[in-house]
Amino acid sequence: MGLHQIFFNEYGRLRSGFRLLIFTAVFIFFSILLTEAVRLGYALLHNYFPSGRFASFFQNLFFRFSLVATALIAGYVCTRFLEGLPWRSLGLTLHAKWVRDLIVGSLVGIASLAMGVGVAATGGGLNFTLNTGDAVARVMQSLVGSGILFIVAALGEEAIFRGYPIQTLTRAHFAWLGVLLTSLGFASAHLFNPNVVPRFSFLNTALAGIWLGVAYLRTRSLWFPLGIHWGWNWALGSLFGLPVSGLHLVGAPLLSANDIGPEWLTGGSYGLEGGIAGTVAMLLATVLTWMLPFVAPTPELLKLTSEEVPVGPKAD
Repeated sequence: MGLHQIFFNEYGRLRSGFRLLIFTAVFIFFSILLTEAVRLGYALLHNYFPSGRFASFFQNLFFRFSLVATALIAGYVCTRFLEGLPWRSLGLTLHAKWVRDLIVGSLVGIASLAMGVGVAATGGGLNFTLNTGDAVARVMQSLVGSGILFIVAALGEEAIFRGYPIQTLTRAHFAWLGVLLTSLGFASAHLFNPNVVPRFSFLNTALAGIWLGVAYLRTRSLWFPLGIHWGWNWALGSLFGLPVSGLHLVGAPLLSANDIGPEWLTGGSYGLEGGIAGTVAMLLATVLTWMLPFVAPTPELLKLTSEEVPVGPKAD
């Protein structure tokens, strides 16, 4: 094999592994650039930001938006300049049936989380009471505000892991390698969350990455895995009052949870994703997602993510 063949495939395109490495470098570059821009902006404008109870919410939301922007910019740069493909190939445009993908995904995510809670509750590890310690208005405010935060946070992670990395490997006919690699990356990104359960948290988060990768492959659109991702997190933190990957992000959930263990079942302080109840729910949800009869990619998205050269050189 000649030097040219090491770097380029039979279509004259840089091989997918190198494209993935370039995306990683571009993502890191724009992350640093945007982080410094945000720090400068905050230093200049911090007196104008909301203070008090909502300050941390807006800071977190702003940080999540920066992740979304970084991932999408890096994804588009690589999509456009390495493969000559249009923006819509990233699967985040308002394509036909995007609303269906988002709604169905959200319902699947919420139902799957409820199934995991049911497993833990049936095993005697969790019980719940209606949250009467907060005013109804505050609970409703929390449900809406946390929903916005979870959507933006999930979109950032989907754009990073189910965006360009899995897409470029899928075009090279390495879809399952893409699912595996992005799942391991997804799990690694959560390794330093608070209250991590050794081995269990990593394995369950990797399983969640496989589930979300399957969701992407079913539609070739980010809307479906986005719905699953935010729906699971919102139900976990906002409806059932449990930690979300070790983080307590919701001040006034609908239900107050009483975790009486054991930790291997409920996940303890890490939340359901650190226990076997989460494992069971995600395994069943992955199978359900793969078998759902009423989700499918649009013909254009299927073509844009199934071939090394799906469009001509003048894509826009």
